[in-house]
Amino acid sequence: MIATQPTITLNNGIELPALGFGVFQTPADVTQASVEEALRVGYRLVDTAAAYMNEREVGAAIAASGVARPDLFVQTKVWVSDYGYDGALHAFDVSARKLGVDYIDLYMLHQPLPQAFDTTVDALRALDRLLEDGRVRAIGIANFGPTHLESVLPRLSVVPAVNQVEVHPYYSQPALQAEHARRGIVTQAWSPLGGVYVYAPATEPKSAIADPAITAIAERVGKTPAQVVLRWHIENGRSAIPKSVTPARIAQNLDVFDFALSADDIAAIDALDTGVRGGPNPDEVDFRTFGLTIPE
Repeated sequence: MIATQPTITLNNGIELPALGFGVFQTPADVTQASVEEALRVGYRLVDTAAAYMNEREVGAAIAASGVARPDLFVQTKVWVSDYGYDGALHAFDVSARKLGVDYIDLYMLHQPLPQAFDTTVDALRALDRLLEDGRVRAIGIANFGPTHLESVLPRLSVVPAVNQVEVHPYYSQPALQAEHARRGIVTQAWSPLGGVYVYAPATEPKSAIADPAITAIAERVGKTPAQVVLRWHIENGRSAIPKSVTPARIAQNLDVFDFALSADDIAAIDALDTGVRGGPNPDEVDFRTFGLTIPE
């Protein structure tokens, strides 16, 4: 039995479940089954993106789940090929249709795209319009750093509620998190367990959930290392989006609400930060070169 799940109040009063279920790099042919299982065991936040190419399967899982729409928190992201004002409005229509929903709870930009930042700003203004029209309940961004925030926020009428960024024990971005807190933006962690390093062969292979500091805590509290790391996120006030296609692990990742970490535990995990990201640096990658076009 999963204990009551905490929520995080966004800057417009909307409640965001602290823990969600992600489908990044989950193949379309297994996405529906994975999301159905996640909803069955109690997840109520599902994170996807137009660029993941599995919004339809997420929508099919939602439809099959029997969970009432008001009880779900659905979030997705605009890909850079649809930046600009009209492009982002159209992207919303496509995503909502694929997901089979009338509104999206949290709609985000996927990358800051500093190489064409005017289109980024125009896309965020389109998200403001969707918020004003009641078609989204909150707007957000992903992978924005401090300089991107400093550049974009003065040009917007609404402060994005969430910034979804790489955060895990080996790359916790404390300065960015402090900036979020100052501006009333919730930090949402992608790759919350640090698995992103497997996609970065240039870096030394490493696994946060195999770190002795974390395994020692896990042994003492009677939880898995992954559960300890997810609890670390929650106790630091973050939202986290773990992913899995394995039913046992899907359930385990949600079973983190019946124990607590000590201040010393949290400090020990905080101290593991290396300052080395595992994912791409948004300032160094022009995501337009991916040649990714979102199908209708």
